[in-house]
Amino acid sequence: MKTYINPERSTWANILKRPLFDVSDLHQRVTQLLNEIRELGDAKLRELTERFDGVQLGSFVVSEQEIAAAEHQISEELKEAIALAANNIKAFHAAQMPETRKLETAPGVICWQKPVAIEKVGLYIPGGTAPLFSSVLMLALPAQIAGCKEIVLCSPPDKNGNIHPAILYAAKVAGVTRFYKLGGVQAIGAMAFGTATVPKTDKIFGPGNQYVMAAKQLVSMNDVSIDMPAGPSEVLVVADETSNAAFVASDLLSQAEHGADSQVVLVTNNENTVKQVLAQVKSQLAQLPRKEMAEKALSNSILLVISDVKEQVDLINEYAPEHLIISTKDYAKLADQVVNAGSVFLGEMTPESAGDYASGTNHTLPTNGWAKAYSGVNIDSFLKKITFQEISSTGLQHIGPAIEKMAAAEELEAHKNAVTLRLKYINQNGTK
Repeated sequence: MKTYINPERSTWANILKRPLFDVSDLHQRVTQLLNEIRELGDAKLRELTERFDGVQLGSFVVSEQEIAAAEHQISEELKEAIALAANNIKAFHAAQMPETRKLETAPGVICWQKPVAIEKVGLYIPGGTAPLFSSVLMLALPAQIAGCKEIVLCSPPDKNGNIHPAILYAAKVAGVTRFYKLGGVQAIGAMAFGTATVPKTDKIFGPGNQYVMAAKQLVSMNDVSIDMPAGPSEVLVVADETSNAAFVASDLLSQAEHGADSQVVLVTNNENTVKQVLAQVKSQLAQLPRKEMAEKALSNSILLVISDVKEQVDLINEYAPEHLIISTKDYAKLADQVVNAGSVFLGEMTPESAGDYASGTNHTLPTNGWAKAYSGVNIDSFLKKITFQEISSTGLQHIGPAIEKMAAAEELEAHKNAVTLRLKYINQNGTK
């Protein structure tokens, strides 16, 4: 873990570099696979599933019997936990549904915007080192609330050709309409292009490894929309002399155990806090089942002592973290100044884990500094908004002359004529 004491502002960008990799060769390989999926369909999906997942599948479709069996394979305690999380996620996202309001912008000119659900959405749920069934809730529940007609889920099968039962159970709870045993590039290609078995979707959501992320970016150029650009997960924790070092360390390790390429950043106002947190990290790390993975992430972690609060805020907004945890005495004051972050966790009793699972907020968030321009997944992610306008004769008389002048200035005579003809008609026939 690298420690920096009040580094010069000019060095921040270099210190806070994300652990990125050269994707040129990766994109070339993924492009080739996507082209073959587009051309060969299900046959290519079977070949890639056998090559990458090590299993031959007679069918990619998850049967009703498998879904029913999954329900019996998980404990009642986990079902109750999923139910609690689902209720909170539904409540938070349902409150985001926009209302349709008609506005008279000028006499006789009425405009409004109507939210309409995206008809077919595809959800990718990783199932490798960690079966992320929580992501099913985070994606499928807002899709269901928004009114998406088709919610397609793809998740990689294990060596026995099965999807983790918790993923299937969460999918049933959250209203998924179609389930497929597909992982990696083959899942993204199938949902982007459609095959004989898998329907083409209009927008693809969900996390994944570098191959999945590359595939999503490539198909988004011509074939399908995606939720957002994404990379390895990250957290920035702000602490001070009042912070509980054990809590801070647990938050850092929560992020580190996601993967070796996760980025972990601590910002504090004093060196003693750094020492206390490091001691706690060492103690807690030894107890983690995913210790080796967390250690790799921690080897690239960054500890920053920045005495000035304004500089702390500037650094946060420049870095634009996916997760921001503010565990300081005056956390509310600092939080008011944050303009770039995916999701913010306030106070020492608010761990990142809460947002990852059950507080109700969505955990699908922009990484790699994209929080400067992107929101995390929310109800709007599953909606498109269509504008309407209705103009009466009186209304056209109010705005028509302005339209004529503007169209003429842009030398678009047909645009002008479309108004001129109507105004002449009104003058001859009245405004009835």
